[in-house]
Amino acid sequence: MSQENKPTHQDLELTLRLYDMRRETVTRQSRDALNFKFWPKSYADVKAVSSDFKHELNAPWRQMTGYWEMVYGFAKNGLCHAEFLVENNGEGLFLFAKLKPFLAEMRNDMPTAFQNTEWVTTQTEIGKTRLAMLEGRIKAMMEKM
Repeated sequence: MSQENKPTHQDLELTLRLYDMRRETVTRQSRDALNFKFWPKSYADVKAVSSDFKHELNAPWRQMTGYWEMVYGFAKNGLCHAEFLVENNGEGLFLFAKLKPFLAEMRNDMPTAFQNTEWVTTQTEIGKTRLAMLEGRIKAMMEKM
């Protein structure tokens, strides 16, 4: 890695700040809800959560999908070192791996859905590697359900 491609102290500060934000109470509850309770088997499952404000997972959905799109948008727009950011903020890729099978259908309703998260999974090496690993893990978990 050449010197100009190394993360900076500014990248470190942003990463630590994003980590702190994930520890905030409502964010932590939202993360737990989507990580442990949300296992979509169809686009209808995704749409129910994302579209129905009365659904128990809708508020966590809005909280976390917006958060991860913002975080990965920093990388996509060159505001931070993309590889370093993704290396240290992979939880959004776990959610994306659950959603990726339904992405084309989602984009019929929401054309820009997860464009930043998709970018880090196609344009960073660690994003590609992590997504592939998570897709395999999620597939195995869902087969046991």
